[in-house]
Amino acid sequence: MTAVLKSGEIWQQTVANLHNCDSAEILQLLEKYQMLPQLIKEVVIDEAIAEISCTPEEKKIACENLAQHYQITSDDIRQRWLEKNNLTTEQLDAIAIRQFKIEKFKHLTWGNDLESYFSQRKPQLDRVIYSLIRTNDMGIAQEIYFRLQAGEQTFGELAQEYSQGPEAQTNGLVGPVELQTLHPVLAKILTSSQPQQLLPPTPIENLIVIIRLEKLLLTQLDNSLRQRLLNERFHTWLQAQMTTQNTDNSNLKISN
Repeated sequence: MTAVLKSGEIWQQTVANLHNCDSAEILQLLEKYQMLPQLIKEVVIDEAIAEISCTPEEKKIACENLAQHYQITSDDIRQRWLEKNNLTTEQLDAIAIRQFKIEKFKHLTWGNDLESYFSQRKPQLDRVIYSLIRTNDMGIAQEIYFRLQAGEQTFGELAQEYSQGPEAQTNGLVGPVELQTLHPVLAKILTSSQPQQLLPPTPIENLIVIIRLEKLLLTQLDNSLRQRLLNERFHTWLQAQMTTQNTDNSNLKISN
């Protein structure tokens, strides 16, 4: 007969087994399940926020924010959520306060020069709407271009008939998309174009493309983008810290 364990039983069994392991065995388990990098990352974060303090009011806000995130709207829901995730109230509050400290660390570290960073990133964050036809035949591309110049057919009609990408289903329209997500050659062409300017067939890798910029949408530094840029700075910093830690990670390796 096959034994079936509930998730709670598996958790309790796992915790009990860990209590019986020494440090070397725990490290072996972390390596086995590829969890060591995650552990190192969390340790790096804890070291970074060690000096960050929270007022009683901030702790209250932190707990309310986490409850809202997980849609914990009553004591009963809270208790069921805690049981499901094998956490105590104190542990949940600690998670909330830690997350609040991380956000506070981001603002204290990079908040003051966010405008400068935005200025650097803005050319990649601006969005475009453009029309595109792509083919692998230069002769066909030239013919399409001449028809468009002469006004014999619309861009949408020719895209439906000839384009070899998903834009064929949208009358050739693509976007809005951020410039940083596009092929560098395509992004450069679009940033140097004027709206409604039809560009001649251009080779990009193994395709020939005909492009027309429809609209350039300039990015504004609103609250949502501020948070995104703070997260970017934080993750770039964290990646650098992890690279440094990985260089020294040989001290944590377990020999067989």
